[in-house]
Amino acid sequence: TWFNQPGRKQRRRRNRSEKAAAIFPRPLKSLKPVVQCPTVRYNSKSRLGRGFTLAELKAAALSPVYARSVGIAVDSRRVNRSEESFQRNLARLEEYKSKLILFPRNAKKPKASDASAEELARATQQRGILLPFKRQQDATVEHRAITAEEKKRSAFQTLRVARSNRRLAGIRKKKAEEAANK
Repeated sequence: TWFNQPGRKQRRRRNRSEKAAAIFPRPLKSLKPVVQCPTVRYNSKSRLGRGFTLAELKAAALSPVYARSVGIAVDSRRVNRSEESFQRNLARLEEYKSKLILFPRNAKKPKASDASAEELARATQQRGILLPFKRQQDATVEHRAITAEEKKRSAFQTLRVARSNRRLAGIRKKKAEEAANK
């Protein structure tokens, strides 16, 4: 029995709005990298990951401690395995840095890296996912009629022959060398 479900929903909504008010003008969520899903079934899909790698942060000239302080998620365990995803996440970090408005810790003594008074006045709180990414559409497949030549051939038999050719390649090569030496 979940009779308290509507009440919990209201409480969660109220807590979210209270948190948003408390941390204003900081965004509610942190910036996440775009990663590829694991396994053969899903590896064509992209999703948001846990955090940026230390290499990505280093390339964007950010320290992990500073990155966390400005709302960037950091994952020290993740490793970059492809240059494409590294460049994609680096571009994501650079875009975030360009849109970032840093408030001074001390309003009377602002630092050079802090935002100007006009930028501070324009600042709004970002709710929801930071820099949402567009999922790439799958390439469209062109359909065509199956030819008589293709109908005559058996895909199963072709695969079996290719498999046996690969399996017997070494033995056949050895026999050919022995025949040539005789």
